Amino acid sequence: MGIIKTALEIALERTENVKGDRFNVDQFEAKQRGKKMANAFLAGEFDLAEEIKNTHSEQQENLKQGIFDVLITHINLPAVKEDEKRIELAGKGLQTIINNKKFNVLLQQLTQVLSRYLQESSQYEQAIRQQYAPKLRYKEEELSRRLGREVRIDPLQDPEFITFYNQHMNILKNNYEPFIKQVKEEAANLFGDVS
Repeated sequence: MGIIKTALEIALERTENVKGDRFNVDQFEAKQRGKKMANAFLAGEFDLAEEIKNTHSEQQENLKQGIFDVLITHINLPAVKEDEKRIELAGKGLQTIINNKKFNVLLQQLTQVLSRYLQESSQYEQAIRQQYAPKLRYKEEELSRRLGREVRIDPLQDPEFITFYNQHMNILKNNYEPFIKQVKEEAANLFGDVS
């Protein structure tokens, strides 16, 4: 009968030829440091350009990759007006590591598109609320009649309104999502050319 090995013994046998590669560990750590730097940059606590300049040249590529990986996730449609500043800041951080005139133009277009999206989003929301208002009033009157007292319904508490709202807002988002996707792809391409 054969010898039964423990999971630890099997793992040790499989990894006995693997040796720690200091270069790969350093590169991994540089990428992780880049991610932390990007988050600190978004929090307004960090100067990316200065820190990149002070990083050893062998680690800069992975450092920038970590920064890129975090910042690119912030390029999306804003949910509220305050998101616009975070997205613009992420764009400026990307601009620092990409440093390409094409990206600068793309970033300006992104800023304009985000502003237009927020304006249209606000207009859509008003139109949706106006369109749904008669139905909401009917529901309020019906509840008031049943309960014997005046009832006001917050539209955001009405599941039917939420469904109606999401359907219409998703139409607007679908008009802008292709541009956001294009910006991300172009940024990745330009970043790849730099690296």
